[in-house]
Amino acid sequence: MTQVGAPAPHSQPHEQRFRHQPWESQMTSLVDRYVYTALRRIPEQQRADIDRELRASIDDAVDARVEAGEPRDAAVERALLELGDPDKLADSYADRPNFLIGPELYGVWRRFMMMLFTTVLPIVVVVTTVVALFGDDPKAGDIIGGAIGSLLTVGAHLAFWTTLTFAVIERTGLGKAELRGGAWSLDDLPRYEPRAITVGQLVTYVAWPVIVIAAIVLQQFTFTEEPVLDPDGWSFWWPLLIVLVALKALWAVWLYRQGAWTRAVTVVNAVLATAAGALMVWLLASDRFFNPAFDWITDSGDNLLDWITPAAIVVTVAGALWDIAEVAVRGERARRGIPTKVAGTGNTYKFG
Repeated sequence: MTQVGAPAPHSQPHEQRFRHQPWESQMTSLVDRYVYTALRRIPEQQRADIDRELRASIDDAVDARVEAGEPRDAAVERALLELGDPDKLADSYADRPNFLIGPELYGVWRRFMMMLFTTVLPIVVVVTTVVALFGDDPKAGDIIGGAIGSLLTVGAHLAFWTTLTFAVIERTGLGKAELRGGAWSLDDLPRYEPRAITVGQLVTYVAWPVIVIAAIVLQQFTFTEEPVLDPDGWSFWWPLLIVLVALKALWAVWLYRQGAWTRAVTVVNAVLATAAGALMVWLLASDRFFNPAFDWITDSGDNLLDWITPAAIVVTVAGALWDIAEVAVRGERARRGIPTKVAGTGNTYKFG
């Protein structure tokens, strides 16, 4: 290998050397080594043109520095340093993305991932847990472990396959325009209308009552020979609880259509939360909630109910109080017209 700045040992034009000589024979200077490193990442049909263009750029930069008084060896080194990493330079020549998800699709990818992790993932984990709870010989450790395992496994699959799909679209361009939704315009700005809840929040509000009602019904007729809940409650109490839970879902639809946290919204929510919470607490305290003939209760004896019942009562009361307080606070803020603080700006904005 010759010294930096030494003339190349080939006298024939570079185009001819490019066509007929192996790449290794051209690696006789820093420039040759740099160009070769860059061309490795260039599609073969583009190498000849880029080879000529890159060498011409380097020669011009070196000549300019030499004319300015720099030694040729130093001029070569400085010119190559200014060009930077040859692999990155090759990606720019080949118009190859050096990122997984580019800026054009990143926003769509992020919104899609948020939807999956806030809607699909919780539903899958809850359904898996309910199925395990009503399975043969359920144990608390197995149920908790299964829920955590489902959370991690399903979450990893959702993240991997979604990201892989977007990465393929990024590199092939198939469906990219449709995902971008066309060029951005002022019409794409959110309107920030004073709506109480978004569509995503509405879906969440409705999904949980549906899951609870499905669990109450399915535990009676599927999964196990003996239901988890006391079968005597079907004479009145379980239908009443189902009605109260369904009314909560209808309340969410009403809130969405009304579009504001009014006093009526707050009062109706408080009535529903109090009624459902009181019914649950009464059934738990009077031993009318769990079926005493269910396997894991009979196998564990009365000690299991001695700690499950108080814990369930505490959770029920805390959940009802939180629900009432949260809606009351939102309603009060909406009625008073309290501006919304935007984190990181130090400013407050009132929309609508």
